[in-house]
Formats: sequence, structure tokens, C-alpha cells
Amino acid sequence: MEHNNSLKILVAEDEYLILMGLTSSLKRLGYQIVAEATDGQQAIELSLEKKPDIIIIDINMPLIDGLEAVKRINEKTFIPSIIVTGYNNKALIQKAADLGVFGYLIKPVDEKDLKPAIEIAMAKFKEFQRLQQELKKTAESLETRKYVERAKGILMDQLNLKEGEAMKLLQQKSRDSNKKIAVIAQEIIKASEILSIKAKK
Repeated sequence: MEHNNSLKILVAEDEYLILMGLTSSLKRLGYQIVAEATDGQQAIELSLEKKPDIIIIDINMPLIDGLEAVKRINEKTFIPSIIVTGYNNKALIQKAADLGVFGYLIKPVDEKDLKPAIEIAMAKFKEFQRLQQELKKTAESLETRKYVERAKGILMDQLNLKEGEAMKLLQQKSRDSNKKIAVIAQEIIKASEILSIKAKK
């Protein structure tokens, strides 16, 4: 995603004059408006269709309110969002944050507040993505370790190897076959399970 004025934005606001004011201000700031929605259902549909970089959405929307719309969008594809509200309600803002909203604007929205709000929201989203990637890597690392430990145990038992020797054998097999060590470990585990089933028969 881009992090400059070429960002693609979806604006969702049911009050026509406010919608026009927001889109005009965003265009003056150099942002690209990819869609305008006037109710929550339309906001969901257009977000999934147009895939904007960020959504600016009013909380009080017809059919489906802004927070519920954000929740449904994020269940399908995570898009950072900024809510627009007529009042500074801490409980509401906390609820919005829990749903993955990265910023909020109080009506009437001043044009000078738009760019900082968007830049902060995108920076938070970038950090969120980085943390998600780290969590994924950690989970993958733990999964790999689990397979490797099990495969080492099998090699130690079947080939009467010490732990260090079993690990070296795994590493060698990984290099020779140009496969990840986790894949080699899984193959050893699978082969051991097949042999165990045959032995029982």
C-alpha cells in the first residue's frame, strides 16, 4: 500500500453536504477518491469491490452503522479505517479501536486535520502489519522446531545417534535435497509412522 497522497480512499457519509466537503478536501490534498458510499451496506460492498487503501466512514450510517460496516469489511479483507463522529465519546472510540479502526475525526471535520489523521492511521496500519508478520514468523518457527525435535528423536532411536549427530544429519539432508529442514523433518516423521503401521500389521 502507498503511504503518500496517491492513496486510494473510500468515503462513507450519509449527509450529502458533509460527503461533498470531505471528498473535495481530500481531492485538494491530492488523494484519490475511488468510491463514495451513503449507507453502511454500500460501504461494505464498495470496499470489497474497489479495495481502497483506507476508509473514512461516519459512525451513524443508515442500514448498517459505521462500526458494524468496518467489522464486516475487516472479516473479509483488512482495510485501515478512520471513523467520523459528531461527539468525542471515549467508550465509542475504544470500541472502534477494538474493531481495528486506526483513527477518528470529530465533526465538523477541518481540512487541516485530514492529512495528519490519514498519515497517523497508515503508520499505525504499517506497524500492525509488521507485528502480524512477526507473529506469523514466530508461529512458523515454533512449528519447525516441533517437527525438528521429533525427527531428531526418531533418528536418535533408529540410527543410535547422539542429538548433535541427528541434527547434523537433518541439516545435511536439507542441503543435499535443497528442501527446508522442516520439510525433511516432516518426511522423516511420516516415514516413521508408515513403518510403525506396517510393523503392527
